[in-house]
Amino acid sequence: MQRREFFSSLSSGFSDSTESEFILRPPYNSDTALFDRECQNCDAKCVNACEEGIIKIAEDQTPYLDFTKGGCTFCDACANVCEADVLSLESEARIDAIIDISPSLCLAWNSVMCFSCKEPCLENAIVFQGLFKPVIDMSKCTACGFCIGRCPASAIEVEENK
Repeated sequence: MQRREFFSSLSSGFSDSTESEFILRPPYNSDTALFDRECQNCDAKCVNACEEGIIKIAEDQTPYLDFTKGGCTFCDACANVCEADVLSLESEARIDAIIDISPSLCLAWNSVMCFSCKEPCLENAIVFQGLFKPVIDMSKCTACGFCIGRCPASAIEVEENK
């Protein structure tokens, strides 16, 4: 067992077990309850339609987004193939989440020249305060997730939009 694994196993006992895990759902949905009702009997066409390969299927057979290797281009493909209308073009094309940069983990916040998150941001939602302090302008951010997989320090977090 590596030292990192050992300390991770020790700290895992301190986590709050009452906190439920946030599931990041694909865009084009207006009612998250539909995922549990409709998607379990579906053949997951949205997964194959996603040109970025970020839609995955959870153990409960519902789709979720995985931004580790890419982000959402809002191409409409997942909504176009959804036969149950869980994903529909009539719903707003947005991802219901908040993207945040952790200053304690971010290389730039710790005086290392890094623009990895800014480069893939098509909306220019990541702005630098001075040279070393990136922040996300939530008025521009679409929560597309392209910045998440590009961050070498895993300093960008996805949070539930409450």
